[in-house]
This record gives sequence, structure tokens and C-alpha cells, in this order.
Amino acid sequence: MLELPKKYCEQHADQEREYVPRDKQAVHRYNTVTRNRDDNKRGQYNFYRTKQWVALRQLVLDTQHYLCQYCKADGIVNMGKIVDHIVPMEFAHDDKADVDNLAVICSKCHNMKTRWEQAYYGTGKDNQLKQVSPVRSVVMINKMMKG
Repeated sequence: MLELPKKYCEQHADQEREYVPRDKQAVHRYNTVTRNRDDNKRGQYNFYRTKQWVALRQLVLDTQHYLCQYCKADGIVNMGKIVDHIVPMEFAHDDKADVDNLAVICSKCHNMKTRWEQAYYGTGKDNQLKQVSPVRSVVMINKMMKG
């Protein structure tokens, strides 16, 4: 049995010694090049580490009973642990702490919604934000992202 945080057994420990520095470099590169590529993204990333966000997130999880609001719009009861901005923070920065702009979402719906946001709003790396009207209804977004 392995003790945490080891990733490799004794027989392959030499591979762990090679892996750890490479992994740290990859994480650093991802954080500096992709995640925090500019001041705007750095600010968004830092917001998720504030006491304000931690409290907002817990409030939304509690009031929405950990239920994915997008599945609920389809009449499906499904647990979710992600709290997502209905209108993405990248598009509507002023609404980042608005509890009415937050919804619990499961990982499957979150992946679909992210792809929809990239197409509709133009969010994400290498995309250009579009001049579109924000969609603030979970039900409407759910219909649009599922076609």
C-alpha cells in the first residue's frame, strides 16, 4: 500500500523523481500562459480565492440544495458541486458577486455550457468577445446549449 502523497511504488520511485519537476513546470506554464494570460484573467482567477467568493459559493450551494439548475430545467434531479456564473464573468465582470448570476451546475452541464459560452459570447482563450445580449435565464441557456 502506498502512503500519500507518493505517486509511485518503491520499484518505480526513480520515475517519480523525474515526474515531479516536469509536472511542476507544466503547472507553472499552464498558470502563466493559459490560466493567467493577462491582467483580466489574473483578476478573475484571484476572485475565486477570496472570502467573498467562498461565502457566495456556499450560499448558492445551500439555497439551491446542491442541485444542478440546468438538469432541473429538464425535470431531472442531479447533484452538482460547481457554482457557475450564469452570464460569464469574462463577459459581465460587474456581475461576478451577484448571487442572482450564480447557479449550481453538474460537471456534464458545465462542460456543455462552457462550449456554448465560447460560441455565444466569444469567451475563452484565443476568442474575441462578441457584442451580444446577455442571457440571464438558466432555462433559456439550457435550451440554447442543448439545441
